[in-house]
Amino acid sequence: MRDLLAAARARLAQDGATGLSLRAVARDLGLASSAVYRYVPSRDALLTLLVSESYDAVGRVCEDAAAASRAAGHAPARRWLEVARAVRAWALADRHAYELIYGTPLPGYVAPRDTVAPALRVWAVLVDVLVDAAADGSLRPTGPDFDPAGVVTPGVHAFGAERGGWGDAADLARHRAGVRSLTLFSSLLGAVSADLFGHLRGVHEDAERAFDVTVATAAAGVGLHVDLAGTWAEQGATRRPTDRS
Repeated sequence: MRDLLAAARARLAQDGATGLSLRAVARDLGLASSAVYRYVPSRDALLTLLVSESYDAVGRVCEDAAAASRAAGHAPARRWLEVARAVRAWALADRHAYELIYGTPLPGYVAPRDTVAPALRVWAVLVDVLVDAAADGSLRPTGPDFDPAGVVTPGVHAFGAERGGWGDAADLARHRAGVRSLTLFSSLLGAVSADLFGHLRGVHEDAERAFDVTVATAAAGVGLHVDLAGTWAEQGATRRPTDRS
């Protein structure tokens, strides 16, 4: 299975997800195509393995970045910045995995429920950041007030309650904070995608700092206020000219 997934990842990089075929993967492994079917019953099943693997990879990146930031004594807002930076770094290092799970949906492919748990790992980290910010009193939303009822599905509310974030609809502040986690998730993917797919080429002078500004600005509306000036001053001595792009 390790060899099969390695060959599939190589094909994914060469041909893209739409061009992935079991026959090509088998050929790369020096096997008859019938032999591959002993491991995966179809191309979609192979895609599902790659999708879950990619979700787990970025989820692990987020969890590690959040743990390191917490260990360093950072406030929740700074933890959000470190997590966002880690996702961007992962996407730049493994563009094809990012495209597979966050890019254009594949025609005819419907991800099964097996992929839900891996996909939730990133969002769980973002919810935890908001929960901690609400607990320490640093969560100060500037975004609009709204009735959270009917905005997201009951399953989302159940997930938030499970993480300790919200669940009691009477607690509007915490309920809104949970719903606003969608803003963090959406702004993170938007900022990474705009950078990764070249939509900001010729626009920013410093790609890393432009990314920081984008995700920090989005987070401010949610209530996480990142001290960008302080963070950049703290890290200024370690920045290299090659960090600019």
